Amino acid sequence: MSVADAGGQGPGTTAPSRRDGIPLGRIAGIPVFLAYSWFIIAAFTVIAYGPVLQTNNPRLGITAFFVAFAYALLLLISVLAHELAHALTAKLFHWPTEKIVLNLWGGHTQFQSFTASPGRSVLVAMAGPAANFVLAGAGWLVLSSADLGGVAGILANIFVWANLLIGIFNVLPGLPLDGGRLVESAVWKVTGSQDKGTVAAGWAGRIIVIALAVWFILLPLLSGARPDISFTLVTALVGSFLWVGASASIQQARMRSRLYLVDAAALAEPAIGLSDAGTVADFQANTTAGMPVAVLCDRDGRPVGIVDAGAAASVPAALAASTPVTAVSYPLGAGAYVPEWSKGQELVQYLAQLEGQEYAVVDREGAVTGLLRQSAVLSAITGKDRSERQNQRQNR
Repeated sequence: MSVADAGGQGPGTTAPSRRDGIPLGRIAGIPVFLAYSWFIIAAFTVIAYGPVLQTNNPRLGITAFFVAFAYALLLLISVLAHELAHALTAKLFHWPTEKIVLNLWGGHTQFQSFTASPGRSVLVAMAGPAANFVLAGAGWLVLSSADLGGVAGILANIFVWANLLIGIFNVLPGLPLDGGRLVESAVWKVTGSQDKGTVAAGWAGRIIVIALAVWFILLPLLSGARPDISFTLVTALVGSFLWVGASASIQQARMRSRLYLVDAAALAEPAIGLSDAGTVADFQANTTAGMPVAVLCDRDGRPVGIVDAGAAASVPAALAASTPVTAVSYPLGAGAYVPEWSKGQELVQYLAQLEGQEYAVVDREGAVTGLLRQSAVLSAITGKDRSERQNQRQNR
């Protein structure tokens, strides 16, 4: 994480791409990207901080705005050091790092799938703020031992305070901040459930947002002080980002806790497999009211399509034997079939890589036994269907 890093330690599945921003190269084998949104915060820094520098240091003149831009670059370097500390510490535990993205809110480190533990999670999380404290200390030593003046002195002071504030802010005990991993790991250790820990840390993050709003906005207003528009706006933006990140953490944890319900065999509708060389008459002869779903398979037995029962029913009886079953079917996505014993997170991750929203379910011999729909998987994870049914019963 940096100033704010939503899900910086979460396992990811998205490969690095140009959509992540401008590739800056690799550090220790880890791809680093500069998101286009970073230029927004850079412009804001120049516009907001440039005039302040110019007022406090009249001799700088127009150079004050270049110094302000240098300030934005120093922040970028500080954030990069923060994220690299996460990634390099994770490497000690063989957690594969997918990428580092530096963006509007600081940055985040994206990991691939890994097996975490409370202790390792804390170490990886705390490595980021620790790196910033080390940089702040190094900057302070430079300021103490060297007589820096002018622009060099200004930037050195900025560097020290920026890293100190980034470090302090990130150890606050609530997700999506790094300190939230302390809460998560503590609850995880006590309860044995990472999901319960994540929910607790998410709620702690929400409490932090409320506390920041009360301290920096509400109390000054109640005391009659005139609020600084820029400071209030930044507080509101950071607070809203943290609230969204905390809420996302809670939602993801609740979804993870329901992954055991994602079972290909349990969620699939009964289905039979038919040759794609057959006719509509073959479909009608082999399906019943209790099993109306038919999956077409090619000559090698691979599922390739699904028969549209409505379209098949519209074929006149006299033409059923001469109408190819493929004429009343639609194709499955490439490789859209799963073993009937697939379940949990592995199944969800595999389905995320497939095209389409329907997947044939096959047994160990490769025979079709069912049809799994994406909507059934989503309902199992979110529990929305169950909630809707309960609401309907209550309304009655």
